[in-house]
Amino acid sequence: MNEPSPITAAEVAAFIAESAWTFAKTMPETPHEYTLLKNARSEETFRRVVRYIFLAGYDDLFFTTTYRYLDVDGWQYWVCQSEETQTGATLINRARHNRADRPHRLAPQG
Repeated sequence: MNEPSPITAAEVAAFIAESAWTFAKTMPETPHEYTLLKNARSEETFRRVVRYIFLAGYDDLFFTTTYRYLDVDGWQYWVCQSEETQTGATLINRARHNRADRPHRLAPQG
């Protein structure tokens, strides 16, 4: 599969606004939402957003697992793939950035 073309911050914001976000009922203790690739208007745009998370985001811990996060308008976005396997991403997660129950801590800033 070819690497997706770069995406702008405005295109990311448009993708976020047009996506259907579903509350993750299986993890009510760590409230977050997700959007699915199969529901995206454009698979290409979905893949470009995933790539943008890896290019423009930062590493942070969720308990003991490190994920790549991207902050946009008070939300944290992440996928549960590594950079090497990101093309297999089928969902994008999001949670309010400053919620009280954050189950992870910010990685030290260098």
